[in-house]
Amino acid sequence: MIIGLLQLDILIPESNNLKEKRSTIKSLKETIRKRFNVSIAETGKLDKWSRSEISITKVSNEAKFIRQEFQKIQNDIESRYPVEIIDKQEEVW
Repeated sequence: MIIGLLQLDILIPESNNLKEKRSTIKSLKETIRKRFNVSIAETGKLDKWSRSEISITKVSNEAKFIRQEFQKIQNDIESRYPVEIIDKQEEVW
């Protein structure tokens, strides 16, 4: 069994308050969870209205598959939502 963890530091430039940020993040989490069958949570920068840290985990029997899924997730997030991925950390065990 292989476990992957993807942590994304996200900038939400169009967010003017926490309510707008939370709405964007909630939609993003629901969509990614359903489309990619992953566990996802907001794990940092909870009180900053224009930033967020998202952690995503995936379990598979192939590390290559996890890395491919993580790349698809990043592409999906940047194409569907008004956000910019500032930094990412990816680990596979």
